[in-house]
Amino acid sequence: MPYEIEKKFLVKNNTWKTKATGILFQQGYLFAEENKVARIRIAGPQAWLTIKSKISAIKRLEFEYPIPLTDAQAMLQLCKKPIISKHRYTFPYAPPHSSSATTTPQHLYWEVDEFHAENKGLIIAEIEIPHENYTLQLPSWIGTEVSEDPRYLNANLAKHPYTKW
Repeated sequence: MPYEIEKKFLVKNNTWKTKATGILFQQGYLFAEENKVARIRIAGPQAWLTIKSKISAIKRLEFEYPIPLTDAQAMLQLCKKPIISKHRYTFPYAPPHSSSATTTPQHLYWEVDEFHAENKGLIIAEIEIPHENYTLQLPSWIGTEVSEDPRYLNANLAKHPYTKW
């Protein structure tokens, strides 16, 4: 089964921004309940339909399917408002003090989301990890972990925008 195991952190400064180029994301939720969501996402010229189901605070069952951009644009009109708007910056995970290539997981990536509109001012860093007990070495720009705080789930940000907290 396809799982997503992800940790989320607040970002405490902008030093990460020199490492990546952002892509505009728009995403909306066809439905969003406490333990399951169906999402439409547009990232640049690509689009996906994603269905997720919560297993634990950081682990979800995830099904993601590419869909035509024009279909996604139409489906966003069916989604609950507001639509999430953010720039996503992606770059490889590079643990500090890594002594060799064998100790640096080449398949891990930081994704930093800089939110706009109703969630302006919020910047969250996410990283998908191989298993729930994986130990991360955090860069200096990472702040408080919010993986277990449901307010920071995108589906909840669509219902309860950051600017209204």
